[in-house]
Amino acid sequence: MQRDRHGFNLASKPSGDGCVECLASPDGWWFHLRRCAECGHIGCCDSSPSQHASKHAEATGHPIIASFEPGENWFFDYEKQQMIKGVELLPPHAHPRNQSTPGPAGKVPANWESLLN
Repeated sequence: MQRDRHGFNLASKPSGDGCVECLASPDGWWFHLRRCAECGHIGCCDSSPSQHASKHAEATGHPIIASFEPGENWFFDYEKQQMIKGVELLPPHAHPRNQSTPGPAGKVPANWESLLN
């Protein structure tokens, strides 16, 4: 595995276009997506009802996430609880622009805004 520094794996690719756990759940949906900089796991943000990205970090010890939203280029370290400087990860760097936000299309409840954390 090619690693730059703790928490970054330059060879990892995103696990998909959406939150892995939300897609596997019949009623799962997300607000925004985050990418694990270590393994590429795509999870939903902490504003999303299920907060899968932070749960993944806690369960695996992978502390660094990158935004997986189009036009965003930032990294956050859960251990330090702060934004950090990142590195160039393998593409793609965001979900497709035509993918709905929140998503996935067809699973987002009409009252989604009232369900955000």
